[in-house]
Amino acid sequence: MFSPTPLSLFCALFLFLPLTFVVTNNITTTTTTAKTTAPISTITSRRSLETISLKKYHSTQNHHQKLLIKTVIPLTPPPPLPEDDRSLLKLAARVNPRPLLHPKKVAFLFLTTTPLQFAPLWELFFSQASKNLFNIYIHADPTRTYDPPFSGVFFNRVIPSKPTQRYSPTLISAARRLLAHALLHDPSNAMFAILSPSCIPLHSFKFTYETLIRSRKSFIEILKNEERTFERWAARGMDAMLPEVKLEDFRMGSQFWVLTRKHARIVVDEERIWLKFNQTCVERHACYPEENYFPTLIHMRDPRGTVSASLTHVDWEGSFDGHPRMYEADEVELELIMAMRNSRPRYGYDGINGSDLPVTKQNDPFLFARKFSPESIEGLMSIAKEAILKD
Repeated sequence: MFSPTPLSLFCALFLFLPLTFVVTNNITTTTTTAKTTAPISTITSRRSLETISLKKYHSTQNHHQKLLIKTVIPLTPPPPLPEDDRSLLKLAARVNPRPLLHPKKVAFLFLTTTPLQFAPLWELFFSQASKNLFNIYIHADPTRTYDPPFSGVFFNRVIPSKPTQRYSPTLISAARRLLAHALLHDPSNAMFAILSPSCIPLHSFKFTYETLIRSRKSFIEILKNEERTFERWAARGMDAMLPEVKLEDFRMGSQFWVLTRKHARIVVDEERIWLKFNQTCVERHACYPEENYFPTLIHMRDPRGTVSASLTHVDWEGSFDGHPRMYEADEVELELIMAMRNSRPRYGYDGINGSDLPVTKQNDPFLFARKFSPESIEGLMSIAKEAILKD
C-alpha cells in the first residue's frame, strides 16, 4: 500500500492554496444638498484598492522557506460622517494630533454667507501650488443663495453646513465644524487657516505655505485687559461664565487665526469651556463670542504653543457696527498692498506672549488681508501677478 510522504502532502496542500484573491468594492460618495444654487457636498475620499504583500514563513530546524502571496484587498470604505455636531466633533477628537503623511498640507477654511467674490484671485493663488500641498473647505450657510455658484478649485468643497448669525455662538460652531471635517478628511493637514469671503492673499502660495508649515506654533491673537473685556465676559449674565472661565482668564482677539493640528484637535475635543460660550447673550451689543472663545480656550490650554498675533491684516480705524474698514475699488493700488505687507501684527502681552522671542523682536508677516468690497476685484486682479502673488 502506497504511503504518502510529508513532501507529497505539502505539495498537495500547496496546489489547493489560492494564490490570489481579488475583491472589488465600489465606494459611493455621499452628497448633501441645500437650498442654494451651489452644490453642497460632503467631502469624501475615493479610496482605491491597495495591494498588500503577505509573507508566510515555513520553518524547519535548519531552513526558512519564504512564501510570498500577493493579495489584492480593498481598504474598508470610510463610514459616513455624523450629521450632528456632537458626534462629528467626538469622532474628530480621536485623530492623531500630528500630521501622519508628507508633504504636510495647509487647510484653507472659508466661512461664508455669500458667494466668494474674490474666487478669481484665489484661483491664481492656488494655481501656483501643487495640489498635494493644500486642501480647501467651505462652510456656506444653507439658507443663503450662492450666485455665482462655487466653481473651479472651490467646486465640491462645501461641507455640510448650518445657519450662522452674528451675536451668537453659531460662528464658533461653524469654525469647529470646518476643523472637524478638515481633521477627518486628510491626516496630512498640518495648519488650519480660517478666512472670510472678504479676505485676499497678500503673498504667493509658496511664501504663505513656507511661512505656515515651518512654524510649530499657532498664530492667534490673544489679548488681555482690552477695553470692554468685562462687558463681554458678562454678556451672558454676571455669573454665566463661572466657574470654568474666570474674568482673569477671559481673552479677546481676532476671529481669523491659523491653528496647528494639535490646537485644531483641542478645539474639536473641548466641551467644558464651549458650554459656557454656547449660551444666549443678554447683552447683544457686547456679544462677539467668536472673538473670545478661541483666544480664551487656547490661552487656558496651551499659551506657549502660540504666537499671539493674527496674520490677517485689518484696519479698525473708521470701523462701523463692529465691522472694520472696507477698502473700496478706488483704493486698490500697489502701494496699499505693499503697506499691508510691511505692517507688523499686534502681539498679545500676557508676559510670555506665547513665543520664545520678545515681542519687540518678532516680525511675522501678514499673509492675508480684509475687508475688500466685491467691486475691488477688478483692481486686485490687475495687480495680482506683479504685486500680490509675487515675492
